[in-house]
Amino acid sequence: MHDIAAPRPLLPSHRNPLKNVSARPRIFVTRKWPGNAVAELESDFEVEVWPEYTRPPIDVLRERAAQCDYIITTIEDPIDRSVFEAGKGVLRGITQAGVGVDNVDRAAADELGIPVTNAPGVLTDATADLAFALMVSAARRIVEGDAYVRAGKWSSWHPSLLLGKALKGATVGVVGLGRIGAAFAERCQGFHMRVLYTSRTEKPGAAAHGWIRADLDTVLKDADFVSLHTPLTEETRHLISSRELALMKPDAILINTARGPVVNTDDLIQSLKQGRPGIAALDVTDPEPLPVDHELLTLPNVLVTPHIGSSDHPSRVAMLEVAIRNLHAIHAGERPPSPVAGV
Repeated sequence: MHDIAAPRPLLPSHRNPLKNVSARPRIFVTRKWPGNAVAELESDFEVEVWPEYTRPPIDVLRERAAQCDYIITTIEDPIDRSVFEAGKGVLRGITQAGVGVDNVDRAAADELGIPVTNAPGVLTDATADLAFALMVSAARRIVEGDAYVRAGKWSSWHPSLLLGKALKGATVGVVGLGRIGAAFAERCQGFHMRVLYTSRTEKPGAAAHGWIRADLDTVLKDADFVSLHTPLTEETRHLISSRELALMKPDAILINTARGPVVNTDDLIQSLKQGRPGIAALDVTDPEPLPVDHELLTLPNVLVTPHIGSSDHPSRVAMLEVAIRNLHAIHAGERPPSPVAGV
């Protein structure tokens, strides 16, 4: 890898001399990643990778912000105001390997002029695949069927054994028709499903697919399957609560691969106990990770996976590569490809 020239100033705040200048800029990576991208950074940077499986504690993040030029983060890392303040005059950028940035205090980044970037687009197909897989698994009771066999209960074929829901011809509601929501809807089209979607505006190309825009209440009332794909904002926090859940069909299936707090967990538990919706298939939860003794896991009509929406090998490699491209741009004094704050 070629040597990187000394960085040009990106913002006025970056003209301040760094406190801990070393021969090579320092990078803290909060997770071990598949692929060789981190190793390749070592030719130009001093790189530290957090060695533990779990995320670094907040005090470690503050400490590294005060020592490092860049931090490569994930959605699970709490990059709050205290981290940005600890890095004032030292930290030159946060590059997140992922799309969502609800873990980052973007107001603090803007105030202190510390660039924050994300990695949009690279996990679209992987997450849409998982949302579709959760829908099919819940509809056809695949996880239950596997457990049934392993428990030694499979004694005979029977016409009423593990009856599920049909997908062909069913109505699916897509809440949030961004990149991932649209990719999910395309997959549903292959199963000849009717697609309703919610969005602030009519989406270009949606009508050509036969997708119908409707308000949230209509989607919840009409859909056999409801899949959540909205980002987490103050507006969407607890978007799906007791009132919304009560609108769903008794045998409807709710799929969430967006963010856990988009759904009010306490309300979901009570609604599932009452059989509306019939099943929840969740890749994200609130809290997250979900404790093994959490009440949600005691319910028979819940399927939970451990936030693996982007967990295929090419997507994870691409997420990090985009984060590193952003880092190189900031280091060269250029506008990064996908800024979200501080630029």
